[in-house]
Amino acid sequence: MREFPDVRSLAGEFDGCILDQWGVLHDGMHPYPGAAECLRRLHDAGKRVAVLSNSSKREAESLASIDRMGFDVRCIDRFVSAGEEARKALQERPFGTRCYAFTRGGDRSLLEGLGLEFVDRVEDAQFLAVIGSDSPARLLGDYEAELQAGIARRLPMVCANPDTARFVPGGITEAQGVLARRYEALGGNVAYHGKPHPAIYRSCLQALGCPPGRVLAIGDSVDHDVLGASRAGVHSALIPGGVHAVELGIAWGELPAPEAWRRFAASAAAQPDYLLAAFNW
Repeated sequence: MREFPDVRSLAGEFDGCILDQWGVLHDGMHPYPGAAECLRRLHDAGKRVAVLSNSSKREAESLASIDRMGFDVRCIDRFVSAGEEARKALQERPFGTRCYAFTRGGDRSLLEGLGLEFVDRVEDAQFLAVIGSDSPARLLGDYEAELQAGIARRLPMVCANPDTARFVPGGITEAQGVLARRYEALGGNVAYHGKPHPAIYRSCLQALGCPPGRVLAIGDSVDHDVLGASRAGVHSALIPGGVHAVELGIAWGELPAPEAWRRFAASAAAQPDYLLAAFNW
């Protein structure tokens, strides 16, 4: 495994980058040290940049959010979000008009303007949509009755964010993707949008205009960023101090000890091409 202290050491080998946001650019509230400068340096070096996020937010809202954090969004050629891809898919292949939506704090804005009727009971729905969850206040077990009701009616589910973990001020908690995985385990039909599924990488590569072999994906999740890049034929660099920090016994910005990495990698869903301490120049 090749380890690198910074992005500059790798940049010469690639024409474009696919960047995760949470765990790479920022922690959900604040940019990581040096991340905004690194984004600018990549742009100045002539590299094409796509930010790829499993966020269920729309592209414009996502760009506005990182702009407020201090990132120069002019350095980003495209922000590709799982939410935007899910919305597009529902426009092209609707499952019906009556939707029961799993949300965070009741926010259904992702699906507004599609002519949907949001229902308050699963029994009244034609399909389910996972666009958020109220974790940590409500965890997977608290949604079991709703999921079972969907199974009983054989309702299809659209998952607009497959992430199973997310950062919160106190650490890491469940993300909405656990609802879709549980529904699938119960026998439900789930249409996933986002990493690690190949369709969203095709959107990124189209935006970048680079062949897959000349693109580097940088992320902090083996299950999403590294596995997705591998399926798309894209090289990957893992920042191990993100969602895997506890497993590896490190803090953000650190690289794991060789033995800790070997234990972790032995059961990992995919192997990154590189380990990268942080997204800095």
